[in-house]
Amino acid sequence: MSVKKRKKDFTFLENMYIPEIVKGMALTLKMMFRPKVTMQYPEVRFEPPSSYRGRPVLGQEENGEERCVACGLCSRVCPSLAIEVQAAETTREKERFPEKFEINMLRCIFCGFCEEVCPEEAIIMSKDYELVFDNRADAIYGKEKLLVPVKKLEDRIQFIRKYK
Repeated sequence: MSVKKRKKDFTFLENMYIPEIVKGMALTLKMMFRPKVTMQYPEVRFEPPSSYRGRPVLGQEENGEERCVACGLCSRVCPSLAIEVQAAETTREKERFPEKFEINMLRCIFCGFCEEVCPEEAIIMSKDYELVFDNRADAIYGKEKLLVPVKKLEDRIQFIRKYK
């Protein structure tokens, strides 16, 4: 019986992994002398681009009226079930408005599905990335924490309209 030769027989050095250890050390040395990219947060603030998906907020018009028509699409599409909407009737030009609109920020996974499905561009992913809670109750954002003037969200709205 003859012994079959494998396609790749390793040399003695390769069996001891010495070339791979040397390659790893060379990579480490190369990375040590690269310029640093660490930001000195909180002194230097991160300014997210318009494509950044931060905390979801509700857009509010200049007259103080919210854009949301309480269709409930955002709560149905949310994979983590973080959004709760209860509609109420109104006599104004809009037929409905959200009587209760809450987002549980502990459940929110910042996927942006709610923003994509909203027909009125009412729910928008803002640039807010600092979310701190002392307890679970503070993490449930109601309308008072979610309503933001549309003027502050203009760059994100332009981004949505461009790529939607």
